[in-house]
Parts: sequence; structure tokens; C-alpha cells
Amino acid sequence: MNKQEEIAALAILIHDLRKHKKCTLKELADRIGRSVGFLSQVERGLSRPTVADLTAISETFGVPTTYFYSLPKPKELPWVTRPDERRTLYYANGITDILVSPQMRASFSMLESHLEAGASSGDRHLTDSSEQGGYVLEGELTLWLGDDPEPTTLKAGDSFQFDSHTRCRYGNLTEQLTRVLWVYT
Repeated sequence: MNKQEEIAALAILIHDLRKHKKCTLKELADRIGRSVGFLSQVERGLSRPTVADLTAISETFGVPTTYFYSLPKPKELPWVTRPDERRTLYYANGITDILVSPQMRASFSMLESHLEAGASSGDRHLTDSSEQGGYVLEGELTLWLGDDPEPTTLKAGDSFQFDSHTRCRYGNLTEQLTRVLWVYT
């Protein structure tokens, strides 16, 4: 799929999940702190959600964030994923996530995140039900964990891990691309 097809596929997944859960746009907007107009644009593929938006939607509906990568692409081997077989999510605020795991039903999933210069997960802290860790492949990743107002900056070669439900947000405060391999349980 190309970028526009990936954005359209995400829009359909969000819309269909909301309808399946019998939730109105207004109810979802109220739960995640966004406007009805914005959510309507997301569901029509006209706007992209932030990482925080998608995490809030997944938590609201009781699905893991990896749910949004669930559209399969044909694979040569079921235990291998090649670059042209991967699902990609294009978020607002300059973040792109690529599902590099061959399957979603395993005990962990791997994502490669690309953060453009100045990109961030948003101003709100995220809370994910998965334990997560990561390895900075390129650039610098700044993490804010819990209530600590001071962020930690990780450079290429640094790794991190934190428990499920840990409040965090992250960003690339540099002028260069940052690439991170994330692992979620």
C-alpha cells in the first residue's frame, strides 16, 4: 500500500471499531478530549491522529494499539516480514510507525518509529497497557516518564524499558531524523 492507502485503511479501522463498539463520534470525542470535527476528518482520512490520539482510542475501546496494524499484507513466509510487506501508520506531528513484526498474535510486537525533526507524541502523556522497550537506531529520542518533569535524552545505541501503564510522552528535539525500534508485549 502507498501512504494514502495506509491512511485510508487506518480511517476505516477507526470508524469500524467505533461503530462496532456502538459509540458516537461525540462520545468518543469527549472520551479522548478531541473535537467531533477532528474525529470525523480522521475517519474520512482527511486528518491524521497523533500517537496520543490513537493510544486514547485504543484504551477507550479496550484494544491494544497494535490493533490498528491488523490489516494483513501478503507475505512470502509467515515468520518473516520484508520491507514491502509491512503496515505503516502515518501520524500527525511527524511520526511514522512501521510494524516490523511478522505477526500480531505473538507475545510481543516490534515497531520502527521514524520521528522527523521536531516530531512528538503530543503534549499529553500516553498510557499503554503494554510493557514497552526500545532501542534508538539513529538520532536522539527524548522521553518524559511518569510525573518527572525532567526528560531523558537517549542517543543512537541507547535502549530503554518500562512497565505497562507507565505514563510517558516522547519526541525528537533535534533537527535530524530519529529512528527507534520499539518492542511491545
